[in-house]
Amino acid sequence: MTCRSALSFALVALTLAGAIPALAQETPTRVERGGKWFMDNGCYGCHMVGKVGSPIGPDLSHVGTKYPLDYLERWLRDPLVQRPNAHMPKLELSEAQVRAVAAYLSALR
Repeated sequence: MTCRSALSFALVALTLAGAIPALAQETPTRVERGGKWFMDNGCYGCHMVGKVGSPIGPDLSHVGTKYPLDYLERWLRDPLVQRPNAHMPKLELSEAQVRAVAAYLSALR
């Protein structure tokens, strides 16, 4: 490798290294994706989170202090398995959505 090509390689590597943190900041976290899914799909129509939502179902403002992440994931997969008399319907969620929404709920403290 010549000195000139080594310098070019180093400049490209430094440029890419500087771009990686910027790309990471643009990628939403699992908690952010779960919060967006929660809002975009109208979960607030039955649940309160802070001052947003409707008090038809339980207030979820601090649900992360009450239940561990694995319980919230199981609940989101099928509420009736967790509590047969639950009024929450079974949601059609992908596994990625289950993990994201559970992460969001778990972060509510």
